[in-house]
Amino acid sequence: MLHRTTPLLRSFNEAQARAFYLDYLGFRVLFEHRFHEGAPLYMGIVRDQCELHLSEHHGDACPGSSMRIAVSDVDALCAELRAKPYAHARPEVQEMPWGTRDFTVTDPFGNRLTFTTAVST
Repeated sequence: MLHRTTPLLRSFNEAQARAFYLDYLGFRVLFEHRFHEGAPLYMGIVRDQCELHLSEHHGDACPGSSMRIAVSDVDALCAELRAKPYAHARPEVQEMPWGTRDFTVTDPFGNRLTFTTAVST
């Protein structure tokens, strides 16, 4: 039986990762790990039921990854993000031909997060 998946995304700069994922997207930190002082950060974050891991470790993940995250109300989330003073993203919801409403934001490391809600018919 398969269970929940936890995507692992590559990051390169702790301050930029915190600004994007915590301040802008509204995630909170679950844990932070470093093998020693000055070592790269491995951090777990969560918002509602969505958990992600961010790693500065070479080889843990490939920058430029893409993922889809199901949300209950993509329009409300998009409006929430557009109301924040984040200079590097102005998402817009689009109706997709496969029956979803989506918007995509790109983190400072080239990873693309598409938030999606199925269209009710």
